[in-house]
Amino acid sequence: MNAPIRRLSTVVALLFSTLLVSTTLIQFVQAKSLDERPGNRRTLLATYARERGQILVGGAPIAKSVPSKDELKWLRTYPKKDLYAHVTGYYSFTYGAGGGIEGAEDSLLSGASDKLFYRRVSDILTGKEQTGASLELTLNPKAQAAADQALGNQRGAVVALNPKTGEILALVSHPSYDPSVLSSHDTATVVAAWKKLLADGNAPLVDRAIAGNLYPPGSTFKIVTTAAALESGKFTEESQVPGPATLDLPQTTVNLPNDDRRPCGPNDKTSLTHALEISCNTAYGWLGMQVGADAFRAQAAKFGIGDRLSIPMTVTPSSVPDQLNQPQLAQSAIGQYDVRVTPLQMAMVAAAIANKGIVMKPYLVSKVTSSDLETIDEAQPEQMSQAVSANTAAALTRMMQAVVKSGTGTAAQINGVDVAGKTGTAQHATGQPPHAWFISFAPAQDPAVAVAVVVEDGGNAGSEAFGGRVAAPIAKAVMEAVLGK
Repeated sequence: MNAPIRRLSTVVALLFSTLLVSTTLIQFVQAKSLDERPGNRRTLLATYARERGQILVGGAPIAKSVPSKDELKWLRTYPKKDLYAHVTGYYSFTYGAGGGIEGAEDSLLSGASDKLFYRRVSDILTGKEQTGASLELTLNPKAQAAADQALGNQRGAVVALNPKTGEILALVSHPSYDPSVLSSHDTATVVAAWKKLLADGNAPLVDRAIAGNLYPPGSTFKIVTTAAALESGKFTEESQVPGPATLDLPQTTVNLPNDDRRPCGPNDKTSLTHALEISCNTAYGWLGMQVGADAFRAQAAKFGIGDRLSIPMTVTPSSVPDQLNQPQLAQSAIGQYDVRVTPLQMAMVAAAIANKGIVMKPYLVSKVTSSDLETIDEAQPEQMSQAVSANTAAALTRMMQAVVKSGTGTAAQINGVDVAGKTGTAQHATGQPPHAWFISFAPAQDPAVAVAVVVEDGGNAGSEAFGGRVAAPIAKAVMEAVLGK
């Protein structure tokens, strides 16, 4: 064989080898990832050929598929529209499964999960039409509706938990959107709606309850500071602490004042309980420096701050700065400086105090069922950590009750029910109104619900906003809904 033919043979062999390798990569190595790509039209058509599982709250669907007469066979619908938008997310032929349960549990809802393998085989052998699994959520419909209505047209979020189990009872983020506009089979309509949502400066697609740009917690974080102080053994709820009108901070010419520029007690002294009751900044700035940066960060971590959570949606971790000098520590102790949290995290803080110091892992899916209502999976409560001792939790409960009985949180009072709570008014940007916060639980001695509320930029109250005025009534409405008041 002459040289030109040998070279041509080599080139042809290389081409066939390359083709064989690329085919193997595509059909075997990359098959799963290619199938799961949101824009894979063949995969999407296959999933639309079978009924997608329902998402249920209280036994009623908040997301379901109905027969369609076009190529896609099934149309995803959302009966409650924007009430559960950030919980459900959306299912779109154009943009795939995104956000909420639709995105986080797509494989179960579509029927592609490995958990459903044997059922798929059985359906094929028996000729039964394949369907996705349905998911029953932990949400309380009355609590969800109460949170949505009370938050109203204000930007912010509300989270309610069962302190004893970690079940999420309400998860609301405003502004919201209607997922149905993204599930339409009219591509032009879907694209226009998507662009409009992305262009909206209020970011309605962002779930403020668990993600987005996290918030400074303001004075609600004084609960964490108090926990660190009590756990140190150096302080009790009746300890006398400095509470001057202005606290002279070391290493800086900038001092820490109280909101009203007045001392928190006679002779610039106050009890720790009274300091929490009236939300005394100077007392807590001093307390934070006494506790120390290491103990302060360690206490925050015990409440779950810094942990990566899945509910099953991914939760953005809350954070406390790694390095804190004394002035920064004083500011962090009152929930300012660079402390950043999600409303879910602050609901977990309140729930831990309510649950004798035990942090339960929050979860949103209670049960997974097949089309014939057979249970495939069922959630079990899971303990994350012991944030504080039972004695410390009891002391904090008494202190938080004082906040609601006669302090800054009186707007959260419920007739016949002892409520424990803490207000927060968080500065976040020069010239902008503060965020209004409230965290709480009830009944104080046998808690059934813990709540966290944040209202951005003071909501409708604007620069006149305080956590007790703006956020506490929202938390009250949610607690009443859960307690049947």
